[in-house]
Amino acid sequence: YANMIESGRSNDVAWGNQLGYILLPFHLAMHDDPLAYVRKAKMIVDRKKSSLEAIFTCKTSEVVVKMFGLKAGAFIFRRMFSNTTISFSNLVGPTEKIELCGHPVVFIAPSVYGVP
Repeated sequence: YANMIESGRSNDVAWGNQLGYILLPFHLAMHDDPLAYVRKAKMIVDRKKSSLEAIFTCKTSEVVVKMFGLKAGAFIFRRMFSNTTISFSNLVGPTEKIELCGHPVVFIAPSVYGVP
């Protein structure tokens, strides 16, 4: 990072966190085959992961914040999470070896259930 900052090319690099999200439907139904729900969910998740939805939501939120301000962006973001039942994150694990209470930390998997 120091070499990049000294060379003056720091403006070409995006700093900070990038947030994009994918909305997945949560269907409640009775199935004859208990794994039918899992197969359907896997098909939907695979289709959504190969789409540009996460990139599109990230860029759309940037445009909303730039055009209408931080309050409008926060309002839309809060409305989206207020109508979400459960959310998961796929944070990248630490690059260095770290331990928490004597246990090695390999990855971080936060999740939230309920209204914010």
